[in-house]
Amino acid sequence: MMIAPIIHKMLRREDLQRLVDEIALTDPKEAFPAARQLEAGRVDSLLDSRVALEAVRGRGGTPAPLPLPLLWYVPVRAALRERGETDIELADYTASLPLAFLLSQTGNRAVRGEGTLVSWTNAIHSLPRDTVAQAERAAFCGALALWWTGIFPERVSRRSRGKGMIRAYVDFAASALGLAARILSTIAPRPAALYSAAAERAHVLRDALHDVGRDYLGRDAHTASGRLQRYLARLEPALSNPDHRSP
Repeated sequence: MMIAPIIHKMLRREDLQRLVDEIALTDPKEAFPAARQLEAGRVDSLLDSRVALEAVRGRGGTPAPLPLPLLWYVPVRAALRERGETDIELADYTASLPLAFLLSQTGNRAVRGEGTLVSWTNAIHSLPRDTVAQAERAAFCGALALWWTGIFPERVSRRSRGKGMIRAYVDFAASALGLAARILSTIAPRPAALYSAAAERAHVLRDALHDVGRDYLGRDAHTASGRLQRYLARLEPALSNPDHRSP
């Protein structure tokens, strides 16, 4: 199985309308402009807006009651833009990783530590060289390593006393995605181009996942203290920039 960008296809008009409704609660002055963007079909402009990010992050430091794809997609897009990455399909791919793995058996096994670089490398090279099957497995293992280091970096770090293990996993992800891109280049050019871009920007994608995952899945994410700390962290830009409106 290859992880593909899926969130754009999953979003329905009613999902986007719920986002507009949440924007109205977060910042009433932005309700009408957001509704106009939706009516005009400017969905990407809506998803990239500051108020959409604030609405998704929620009021009082807890995620908004919105569909899971939106909860990941909007913050991931914002985190990538902060790093100079504006490719929408690459953002879609990155945000699709949590949806693909968080509730899957493969993701659960990885979190329990059953996946290693050695086992993933062996899995890739156990298949006939330069075949579509090998490309699919390489793309899958690369995506899995990228997701794991982004969402659960502390578990990856436990495998080594140093700090190099996360880099090793991200380098592996880049190599595996690059292999998939090379094999698919003449067979499936569009997926190949996506995996090539993901390989080149693997560390950036991992960092974006880490930023968003830390916000949603921190060690004390579901405690009052954790919610308060995240809320206070979001106020920091407002304290340093009086023109910034906090969520």
